[in-house]
Amino acid sequence: MKHHLYSYTQQVEPQDIDELNHVNNVVYVQWIQDAAVQHWNSVAPEAIREKYVWVIVRHEIDYKHPAKLGDEMLIQTQVLSAGNISSDREVKIFRKHDMRLLVQSKTTWCMIHADTQRPVRITPDVKQLFLTEEN
Repeated sequence: MKHHLYSYTQQVEPQDIDELNHVNNVVYVQWIQDAAVQHWNSVAPEAIREKYVWVIVRHEIDYKHPAKLGDEMLIQTQVLSAGNISSDREVKIFRKHDMRLLVQSKTTWCMIHADTQRPVRITPDVKQLFLTEEN
């Protein structure tokens, strides 16, 4: 399978810093969620986005090194797999100037119908937005 990689940069702002002068872990969790949402919004057509939404059912996060005020982060995400109703996504957060891996996460998402808010099967057209067969 080929995984579609999505990336963007994020500047560490004063409100992101905790009492240890590091980015607060809750901020990383927000960035992990933001990465998934931005990726979804960048590849899914409006008709699909209106019909389906995603909810988090599990987070695994490894905090490897701290980020500090003024650091520029490179945030990368990709869908690793998509099953019947859930999908696993990886997010890696690097300090951009030296590409040091600061945070790595794996999050399991469940696709739900926007109107009923009930889990639905991940359709082939949704899977192909993130995963393609390699030839």
